[in-house]
Amino acid sequence: MKHLFAILLFALCFNVTGLAQELRNSSHAVVAKIERDGTVRDKSNFKVGRINDKGEVRDKSNRLIGKVESDGTVRDKSNFRIGKIESDGTVRDKSNFAVGKVESDGTVRDASNRIIGHAKGVPVRYAALFFFFDLTM
Repeated sequence: MKHLFAILLFALCFNVTGLAQELRNSSHAVVAKIERDGTVRDKSNFKVGRINDKGEVRDKSNRLIGKVESDGTVRDKSNFRIGKIESDGTVRDKSNFAVGKVESDGTVRDASNRIIGHAKGVPVRYAALFFFFDLTM
Protein backbone atom coordinates (compact mmCIF):
# COMPACT_ATOMS: atom_id res chain seq x y z
CA MET A 1 0.00 0.00 0.00
CA LYS A 2 2.26 2.77 -1.27
CA HIS A 3 -0.27 5.47 -0.45
CA LEU A 4 -0.86 4.51 3.16
CA PHE A 5 0.95 7.19 5.14
CA ALA A 6 0.41 10.15 2.80
CA ILE A 7 -3.35 9.95 2.83
CA LEU A 8 -3.25 9.36 6.57
CA LEU A 9 -2.07 12.95 6.76
CA PHE A 10 -5.07 13.99 4.77
CA ALA A 11 -8.09 11.95 5.61
CA LEU A 12 -7.82 11.44 9.30
CA CYS A 13 -8.20 15.17 9.80
CA PHE A 14 -11.57 15.57 8.11
CA ASN A 15 -14.42 16.73 10.32
CA VAL A 16 -17.90 17.48 9.00
CA THR A 17 -18.57 19.97 11.79
CA GLY A 18 -16.39 22.54 10.05
CA LEU A 19 -13.87 23.03 12.86
CA ALA A 20 -10.13 22.71 12.21
CA GLN A 21 -8.93 19.31 13.34
CA GLU A 22 -5.50 17.91 14.02
CA LEU A 23 -4.19 14.55 12.91
CA ARG A 24 -1.97 12.73 15.36
CA ASN A 25 0.26 9.80 14.58
CA SER A 26 0.70 6.74 16.77
CA SER A 27 2.93 8.77 19.14
CA HIS A 28 0.26 11.48 19.37
CA ALA A 29 2.45 14.03 17.56
CA VAL A 30 0.48 16.44 15.36
CA VAL A 31 1.30 15.72 11.71
CA ALA A 32 -1.43 17.61 9.84
CA LYS A 33 -4.63 19.63 10.12
CA ILE A 34 -7.72 20.33 8.10
CA GLU A 35 -9.31 23.73 7.82
CA ARG A 36 -12.98 24.68 7.85
CA ASP A 37 -13.21 24.61 4.03
CA GLY A 38 -11.77 21.08 3.78
CA THR A 39 -8.22 22.15 2.89
CA VAL A 40 -5.65 19.84 4.39
CA ARG A 41 -2.25 21.16 5.46
CA ASP A 42 0.81 19.24 6.54
CA LYS A 43 2.77 19.96 9.71
CA SER A 44 4.69 22.71 7.86
CA ASN A 45 1.38 24.36 6.88
CA PHE A 46 1.69 23.46 3.18
CA LYS A 47 -1.53 22.56 1.35
CA VAL A 48 -1.55 18.82 0.54
CA GLY A 49 -5.13 18.31 -0.60
CA ARG A 50 -8.81 18.74 -0.05
CA ILE A 51 -12.00 16.73 0.28
CA ASN A 52 -15.33 18.31 -0.51
CA ASP A 53 -18.90 17.62 0.58
CA LYS A 54 -19.46 15.42 -2.51
CA GLY A 55 -16.78 13.01 -1.29
CA GLU A 56 -14.33 14.09 -3.99
CA VAL A 57 -10.67 13.77 -3.05
CA ARG A 58 -8.42 16.37 -4.66
CA ASP A 59 -4.64 16.76 -4.56
CA LYS A 60 -2.70 19.93 -3.76
CA SER A 61 -3.19 21.16 -7.35
CA ASN A 62 -6.98 20.60 -7.07
CA ARG A 63 -6.88 17.65 -9.48
CA LEU A 64 -9.51 15.00 -8.81
CA ILE A 65 -7.76 11.85 -7.63
CA GLY A 66 -10.73 9.89 -6.36
CA LYS A 67 -14.03 9.77 -4.57
CA VAL A 68 -15.72 8.04 -1.68
CA GLU A 69 -19.37 7.24 -2.35
CA SER A 70 -22.15 7.31 0.23
CA ASP A 71 -22.08 3.49 0.55
CA GLY A 72 -18.34 3.52 1.32
CA THR A 73 -17.13 2.48 -2.12
CA VAL A 74 -13.86 4.20 -2.98
CA ARG A 75 -13.07 5.00 -6.62
CA ASP A 76 -9.93 6.32 -8.28
CA LYS A 77 -9.76 9.20 -10.77
CA SER A 78 -10.75 6.82 -13.60
CA ASN A 79 -13.84 5.75 -11.63
CA PHE A 80 -12.48 2.25 -10.97
CA ARG A 81 -13.44 0.66 -7.65
CA ILE A 82 -10.29 0.50 -5.53
CA GLY A 83 -11.80 -0.45 -2.21
CA LYS A 84 -14.59 -0.17 0.30
CA ILE A 85 -15.08 1.26 3.75
CA GLU A 86 -17.58 -0.86 5.66
CA SER A 87 -20.01 0.50 8.24
CA ASP A 88 -18.04 -1.09 11.10
CA GLY A 89 -14.87 0.76 10.04
CA THR A 90 -13.18 -2.16 8.28
CA VAL A 91 -11.26 -1.01 5.20
CA ARG A 92 -11.02 -3.43 2.27
CA ASP A 93 -8.90 -3.17 -0.86
CA LYS A 94 -10.08 -3.84 -4.41
CA SER A 95 -9.55 -7.59 -3.86
CA ASN A 96 -11.78 -7.43 -0.75
CA PHE A 97 -8.89 -8.08 1.66
CA ALA A 98 -9.08 -6.23 4.98
CA VAL A 99 -6.20 -3.72 5.05
CA GLY A 100 -7.11 -1.93 8.25
CA LYS A 101 -9.81 -0.52 10.47
CA VAL A 102 -10.96 2.77 11.91
CA GLU A 103 -12.45 2.15 15.34
CA SER A 104 -15.37 4.13 16.76
CA ASP A 105 -13.05 6.05 19.13
CA GLY A 106 -10.91 7.21 16.17
CA THR A 107 -8.07 4.74 16.61
CA VAL A 108 -6.71 3.67 13.22
CA ARG A 109 -5.15 0.22 12.92
CA ASP A 110 -3.38 -1.52 10.06
CA ALA A 111 -4.02 -5.11 8.94
CA SER A 112 -1.70 -6.37 11.70
CA ASN A 113 -3.81 -4.55 14.31
CA ARG A 114 -1.01 -2.03 15.04
CA ILE A 115 -2.10 1.51 15.89
CA ILE A 116 -0.99 3.81 13.07
CA GLY A 117 -2.94 6.94 13.95
CA HIS A 118 -5.69 8.72 15.83
CA ALA A 119 -8.71 10.52 14.38
CA LYS A 120 -11.00 11.31 17.27
CA GLY A 121 -14.25 12.87 16.06
CA VAL A 122 -13.56 12.19 12.38
CA PRO A 123 -16.18 10.32 10.34
CA VAL A 124 -15.01 6.77 9.59
CA ARG A 125 -15.56 7.03 5.84
CA TYR A 126 -13.14 9.95 5.61
CA ALA A 127 -10.61 8.67 8.12
CA ALA A 128 -10.29 5.45 6.12
CA LEU A 129 -9.41 7.18 2.86
CA PHE A 130 -5.73 7.23 3.76
CA PHE A 131 -5.53 3.60 2.72
CA PHE A 132 -6.22 4.61 -0.89
CA PHE A 133 -4.83 8.03 -1.89
CA ASP A 134 -1.54 9.92 -1.89
CA LEU A 135 -1.91 13.69 -1.78
CA THR A 136 1.78 14.49 -1.56
CA MET A 137 2.46 13.93 -5.24
